[in-house]
Order: sequence, then C-alpha cells, then structure tokens
Amino acid sequence: MSIPQSGGGPIERHEQLAEYLQDGCKPRDEWRIGTEHEKFGFCKDTLKPLPYDGARSIKAVLTGLQHRHGWAPIEEGGNLIGLEKDGANISLEPGGALELSGAPLESIHQTCDEVNVHLDQVKHIADEIGVGFIGLGAAPIWHHEEMPLMPKGRYKLMDAYMEKVGTSGTTMMRRTCTVQVNLDFGSEADMVQKMRVALALQPVATALFANSPFFEGKPNGHKSWRSRVWRYLDDDRTGMLPFVFDEGFGFEAWVQYALDVPMYFVYRDGTYIDALGMSFRDFLKGELPALPGETPTLSDWADHLTTIFPEARVKKFIEMRGADGGPWRRLCALPALWVGLCYDQAALDAAWDLVKGWDAETREELRVAASVSGLQAQVGNLNMHDLAREVLDIAETGLKARAMPGAGGLIPDETHFLNALKESIETGQVPADELLDEYSTAWDGDLTRIYKEFSY
Repeated sequence: MSIPQSGGGPIERHEQLAEYLQDGCKPRDEWRIGTEHEKFGFCKDTLKPLPYDGARSIKAVLTGLQHRHGWAPIEEGGNLIGLEKDGANISLEPGGALELSGAPLESIHQTCDEVNVHLDQVKHIADEIGVGFIGLGAAPIWHHEEMPLMPKGRYKLMDAYMEKVGTSGTTMMRRTCTVQVNLDFGSEADMVQKMRVALALQPVATALFANSPFFEGKPNGHKSWRSRVWRYLDDDRTGMLPFVFDEGFGFEAWVQYALDVPMYFVYRDGTYIDALGMSFRDFLKGELPALPGETPTLSDWADHLTTIFPEARVKKFIEMRGADGGPWRRLCALPALWVGLCYDQAALDAAWDLVKGWDAETREELRVAASVSGLQAQVGNLNMHDLAREVLDIAETGLKARAMPGAGGLIPDETHFLNALKESIETGQVPADELLDEYSTAWDGDLTRIYKEFSY
C-alpha cells in the first residue's frame, strides 16, 4: 500500500482537484511503466508468516536489503517500514507481505530486469536467515490471528474501520497479494478510453492470473479467492465503477466520486490522524471534525486518492488492479498484457471495440465468474477462454507495433513476455488450476507442499 504523499500546497479552488489528475497527462514519448508486486514471507522451518521484528522477520529482510544492496531507509515512529532507491520503493503490506513499487521505466525489458534484480536480492537475504517468499493471491493456510499487523499508523486505523464496513477488509489487508501495473495517459480523452478498457477487461486479467484457490488450509471453490475478498470489502471504495462508462466521464467525474468516498486519515508531522468515515467535502470547507478549521493540501488529496480501491484506479496515472500475485515469470506478463492493450492506439481501439457493447451487469458478472472459474467462466454468450484469447492477440499486436527492442537490439519487441499467458490459452489452465491439480495428486492433500515447490 502507498506511502504518504508529499509536495502539494494548499487547495484554494475546487478546480485544483481535477487539475491534480490532469497534471498526469504526458506526451506519448514520456509514457512509462511502473510494475508493483507483493509476496508473502514465511519461516522455512515452521512455515509460519514473518513477524515484524526478530532474527527472522520482515525488519531483518529490510535491514539486509538496506545494508547489502544500498537501499535508503523509510521510517515511521522509529520503525523501519520501507526502503527507496532509484525511483523505486519497497514497502510493507498490513500483514507483512513485501511489496516492490517499481520505478517508472520505458520498456517491459527494463521493468522485468528490475523485478529479477529485486527478487534475487530478496532471495539472497532471505536464504541467509531461513526465510522464504511465495507469490500467491491469498495466503493458503494461515488464519487471521497468525498474521501480524505491521507498525504503520495507516494500517492501525484501517484495520479498525474495515470491520465496520464489510466482511473481508481485514482479510484483504493481511492475507492477499497482487501484481499490478501503472500506466500513463496523454489527455483526458485518452484517460477515459484507457479506464473504460481497463475496467471492462480486468476480469480477463483476474482469470489469466488467478492464483488463490486455497484459504485456511483447503480449496475454497474459487480460482481467485483474492478477487472474491475484494468484492466484500467496502462498497464505497471498490468495484467496477459503472459511472466511468457514462457520457461525460472525465477528471471532474472522478473527483466527484472520490469526494464521496469516506476518508481514512490525515497525515500530519509523521502521524496519521483518525478521520475514519469523515468527508473530504467537509475538509474542503474547513469543517473536518478531526482538524476543525483546517483545510486540506494537495498532499492530503493525493493521500485520499490512495484509499480508493476499485478494479482500476485514476491518480496521475492509471493502476490495473485485477490480478493475483503469482509466479516469477507472470510478474512480467502482467505489464506486458496491459502495455500491449493500452500503449498502441490501434490496439486500444480494438480493445474498446471488443467491450463497448457490454452493459454494467455483464461487466460485473464477468468479474464474479472470473473469480470463481478462471478461464472456464461463462457469462451469457461470452466464453472467458475465447475472450482471453482475443484479448491476448490484441495485446501481442500492440507490443509488436511498439517495437521496443531489448538485449541491445537482439530481441525485437516485448511480445515474449506474454508467453506464460499464451501457454494458459493453449492449455486452458491458469496457475490456480496447476495448484489444484498438484494438491489432489502429487501432494495428496498436503497443502504445506506449496511452500517448497512454489516459492521464489
């Protein structure tokens, strides 16, 4: 989850809220790719989740990365809670999952190199202290009471509030992991088209990357339990956002939506101030109960935008949020899929043509069906396997058109990063299917085998 935002002055005009988003518009040659992924850490001997502190802990991993690989520390309340280096940062999810938020990079070749270096560094430190990391969409065995809450003020506030507004918020915080990519837009119209394609096709990403078929030690009936968890988190800040498809949608419409999302906190002088359930509209008028008489800054607005969790999200870029965390090679496949769809205009137009006839009910049904059935999902006459094949063809065409070379020109484009997804299309099997097959055959129902055989 996000670290505190900074650098924004006082909000003196309502128009500044939309202008903040509009400032993200960039010419095409400045579009970048930011890949984020989370993974669960565990003690190799006990297979239990990592505590924050101790010889085998999240803090020990962070400290090792800091001293051995030159990452600069980020602290809160005297606790090491993150690292930063060269435009990237490493942060802690509420239950101790480790997240890399990558630097904005030009190509998938670069972002995949970044992922590889990061996982190599983490594995180096982890192996020395008897720790492992695994990429899954949901913790397969651990229960809520086993998961420590990391020492961040933001998480303490969120944890208490989550239990009041849904049934799965604390599960999301502690026991789910994702991989996502952040992409740029060139104009308001470009943002609108990309957001509509992003939301409509998140169920395809959910299906292709489904990797959480186990929960609390047994199969859960879903290919992506993580996706199911998000559906029951908080209706005010999650979902498929039908209003994005309304005529006239743009930056101001996103502002009005965000203003209606209840607040979590205000960050002041290193402290998270409880603003749970309060209104940013009241904050703009100087009537926020938590800070009476004080009005917000653009940093407060940026912080508030990080507390909105739909399937795709607008900040100064667009976040694609529908995929489970997963195997090493799929961490590069996720940005390849979305860059192929969104960074070539012909591909983006083809993707929009594919989905523009769907209504809100169809999009929501696809979201649910993808969570349950993966590539075997069926909604009306839409077959997910066929749909994913078509989407992947569009993405591959888009990557070929980008013609972004790698390996000093030896690799002509980025299409090979889609290979893991092509294999799923050929076999009809996504990671969740492989896990379920192993569980029922080779593992003979012993789910602890997952840690040894699927860790990084």
